[in-house]
Formats: sequence, structure tokens, C-alpha cells
Amino acid sequence: MPNTRTSYQLGLQQLTDSALPTGAFAHSLGFEGYIERGLIHDADSFGRWLSAFVGQQLTYSDGMAIRLLYDGTPVAELDPVLTAQLLPRQVREASITMGGRLLEIGGQVFPSPGLAEYTGLVSTGRAAGHQPLAFAVVARSLGVPLAEALAAYLFAAVTSLTQNAVRAIPLGQNAGQRLLGRAADDVAAAVERIGHLTPDDFGAMTPGLEISQMRHERQRARMFMS
Repeated sequence: MPNTRTSYQLGLQQLTDSALPTGAFAHSLGFEGYIERGLIHDADSFGRWLSAFVGQQLTYSDGMAIRLLYDGTPVAELDPVLTAQLLPRQVREASITMGGRLLEIGGQVFPSPGLAEYTGLVSTGRAAGHQPLAFAVVARSLGVPLAEALAAYLFAAVTSLTQNAVRAIPLGQNAGQRLLGRAADDVAAAVERIGHLTPDDFGAMTPGLEISQMRHERQRARMFMS
């Protein structure tokens, strides 16, 4: 009989693999705007941005959405709240685009009643279909514990952003790996913090990050969609 822990770990690895075709390679989620302004120009400056991004957007938006769904809040209630609090249009559309791909892939590889419910809400226009919620629905159906789901999601996001930064700044591959090693501490701290937040903290974002993400919409030249 298969080991339950091994089974969900293998599923989680596939779900967070950088090769999963969700389109994450096309998004900077705001850091390209900082490159344009000269605020990100090397590994250290990107590392500072990444640490702040983990501690803010990935904690109070994506991470909180995952935790609230695990806590039992219906996805039909969380989806419109997440749509409303993702103020920058590009970031909101990125979450929906990548979420749609994750729902499609999940339906083929990790089918479950919860995933079918969320997909149905999206297909009938009653939900947008956001990436963190699609991930949480699949991870919970696989039996992944909350802390492991959060750590995997956050680190997958960090990995994707770092890979994109390697191309955009540009950075060397070894520098990217050093950044990932340092970011692991930020991810662990974020997982711990998310466990102590209240629903009122959902969406508590740094205005400077949101403003930079909005500026990117009108940036004259860009590599990424967000």
C-alpha cells in the first residue's frame, strides 16, 4: 500500500515544479518596474525586493488565501475578495491567468470534487479562478498539511521570480541559487507569520509595491506581462 506522505509529496512536487506550464515565466509581479527605475540592478538589490515581496504580497495575499481556504472558508467567498484586493490590473490578471491554467492541469492530473466545484464556479462566471486558491484546492485534496502547502507555494513563487530575475537583470545562475538559499529563511518566517494572522489582515499590502505594479502597465519597454 502506498505511503500517504510519499504520495502527497510526489503530487506536491509536480504541482510546484517550475516546468508546470502555468505561464509564470512571463511575470515579474512588479520587480521589472524597479529595474526600470534603477532600484533593482544586481543580486543584492533584487534579494532585498524579494524578501519584501515574500513578507508582504505572498504573506498577506496569496498565503492568507491558502490558509483561509484550509480553515474552511468556502472558495466561492474567498475568490471575489481576492479579486477585489488585488488592485494592480496586471497582477490580478496574472493570478487569474495562472490560476486558470492550474485548474485545467489539476482537472486532468489531480481531479477532486473540490476542484470540480471551483472549476464550475469559474466556467459559469461566478468566480475568477485565482492561482493561490486553485493551488490550495488541489493541495488540500491531496492531503498536504497546511504548513507544507504554504512553504511549497511560497518557495515555488520565489523560484519562479528568481529565474525571471536571472534573465532580466541579468544575474548568473550561481547568484540565483544563492538568492534562493537566503530566501528560504524568508519563506519559513512567512509560513510562521501566516499561521498567526487574522482574517482582517487579508490583503494588507504595501502601497509602494502596488504603485510600482501599476506603473508597469504603462512602462515603455518591458520583458514581462506584469
